[in-house]
Amino acid sequence: MSTAILTGQPVPGSSIEGDLRSLGFDVRTAADAAEAETLLARVPGQERVAVVDARFVGHVHALRLGLTDPRFPLAAIPGAVTAQPAARQALTRALARENSAGGTTLVDSLADRLVEALDAEVHRPELGSLVAEVPADPQARNEARQSVAAVDDEAVRLKSAVKARDGFFTTYCISPYSRYLARWCARRGLTPNQVTTASLLTALIAAACAATGTRGGFVAAGVLLLFSFVLDCTDGQLARYSLQYSTLGAWLDATFDRAKEYAYYAGLALGAARGGDDVWALALGAMVLQTCRHVVDFSFNEANHDATANTSPTAALSDKLDSVGWTVWVRRMIVLPIGERWAMIAVLTALTTPRITFYALLIGCAFAATYTTAGRVLRSLTRKANRTDRAAQALADLADSGPLAQGLAEAFKNPARRLPGFTAPAVALLGGLAVVATAALTDFGGPWPVVAALFYAATSALAVARPLKGALDWLVPPFFRAAEYGTVLALGVKAGVNGALPAAFGLVAAVAYHHYDTVYRIRGNAGAPPHWLVRAIGGHEGRTLMVTVLAVLFTAAQFKVALTALAVAVALVVLVESIRFWVSAGAPAVHDEGEPA
Repeated sequence: MSTAILTGQPVPGSSIEGDLRSLGFDVRTAADAAEAETLLARVPGQERVAVVDARFVGHVHALRLGLTDPRFPLAAIPGAVTAQPAARQALTRALARENSAGGTTLVDSLADRLVEALDAEVHRPELGSLVAEVPADPQARNEARQSVAAVDDEAVRLKSAVKARDGFFTTYCISPYSRYLARWCARRGLTPNQVTTASLLTALIAAACAATGTRGGFVAAGVLLLFSFVLDCTDGQLARYSLQYSTLGAWLDATFDRAKEYAYYAGLALGAARGGDDVWALALGAMVLQTCRHVVDFSFNEANHDATANTSPTAALSDKLDSVGWTVWVRRMIVLPIGERWAMIAVLTALTTPRITFYALLIGCAFAATYTTAGRVLRSLTRKANRTDRAAQALADLADSGPLAQGLAEAFKNPARRLPGFTAPAVALLGGLAVVATAALTDFGGPWPVVAALFYAATSALAVARPLKGALDWLVPPFFRAAEYGTVLALGVKAGVNGALPAAFGLVAAVAYHHYDTVYRIRGNAGAPPHWLVRAIGGHEGRTLMVTVLAVLFTAAQFKVALTALAVAVALVVLVESIRFWVSAGAPAVHDEGEPA
């Protein structure tokens, strides 16, 4: 239970007490600041507390935005201030200072004075057309009430439930009705996490339908995939509508998106196999391309989000294009965000074959990846930015270097200081190309992939031997991902036995989960996965070397079994630790409004 302390003389006919109770507050009244301080001290330390002026006039949703958002320790709107347990001491100190200053009358709003006296950052939500005022006289109160009546706060609430920046398909084909589904869920007490889970289950059923390999199954799969996406939009809108944000919810939403899409790829591949068409290489290629594309996004954002002097002519041109209506939607569509991508997959599944679906997906994602990466490279080369130690550490965490690369990096640290600034991405690219090309172009079972993997480990160590603060150092993690995943794909193809590519698909899926999990921990300010986990699964260079060694030691049939065992082992370790962490995480509530994935 949260507690709201109403301060000042009650106003006849005011609905503030009922409004606060409707938001889940236990309401207590205080005549002055001294009594408010006494009541504040009686509120249990683990509860949220708010101080609200009894003269407050405004929309209920304005109070909801100001007083119930779990993401911010301190928040305020005119006439009201709230503190979560983590910020209780700051509110207590502000109220004590108010009392010591002799503030015993409430001619001005005590809540507003407390906001000015707080010695910590206070979140002030954007209210837009919503009203939140403390009228000074009856005429002002009457005018404020008229302003409240003139604006439908439920319509504002529904509109604000939709993500501010989204893709064309989502904005015009899903959100116009999914927001009402979100409200329906809220009124029945459903949580965003429950809707997220329903979306996952729907997508898994869609994948099972695709795995039947029949035309009816493919049609049902396409329809269910679209419905899964509707639910995927609904869970975020429900979170915004009801302000039910949580670290666990953000992780589930992001993780399940990847799980749904990649499980669907597997379902399509199984369905194609039933019809005599082996498209596992295409399915794995699509997963590799999509994951590497995401890592480019994550790495670039982490490298630049807190950089100083972060200006670029290319970025200025991009901002200018975003100010012209039609270019906004064209630019959002050509990067093939999740709405457009899933719509394309669903339609092609229902109307064509899995092979055609994967060809279209690979072509579309390759174009989108080229477009976005080229633009970010241009921005990086033309901007003058000073990157922080935090950004360098985030890139080092995203690199996922294991004991082998870390040990060699210590040996390379002094020579690396004398190398040019572009060394890190250059050597990462060189090593990655060497190991993937060797695995793809040499005979399966030969020793050369192992030699190339050792060279890759050395170049990987050189790439991370000094802090990743260069203009293009954000390319290092995606180069590592492409090298590791590409090696597994190439060796799976070269094995040439039934089941090798599905095993490779499983291994890449397990490792990709670990890499996505690392991203979401960093985004949630929860830190990278523990060092023991990275050491236990070998790091990117250790896993790459291990897979090439397995290809040398075993026959193709034995390699398939070994790859399957490795995939299961990695999946168990990363899943158990990840679930343990997120279920028990004490990180603050978050909600990601970033680019549509």
